[in-house]
Amino acid sequence: MLALQTIGTYEAKTHLADLLRQVRAGQGFTITQRGDPVADLIPAGTSAHRAGSQAAKRMRQFVLDAPKMGAVDIRALLDEGRD
Repeated sequence: MLALQTIGTYEAKTHLADLLRQVRAGQGFTITQRGDPVADLIPAGTSAHRAGSQAAKRMRQFVLDAPKMGAVDIRALLDEGRD
């Protein structure tokens, strides 16, 4: 996953041309306004991959946080669902 460097809006505005050169080279930035993230400046075509990576990370955390189940008798569950 692409590591994003955090920059403020003033810096982004002032150094946009340089930032775009860095983005073209593969660097990414999170632009903040008063410390709150408002946008990501990333290379074109990476947003779909990034979204998938973030979804996978959230799913892993969901599984880790889910209550643990004891042993499950698959045969009993299958038989229970039959008429």
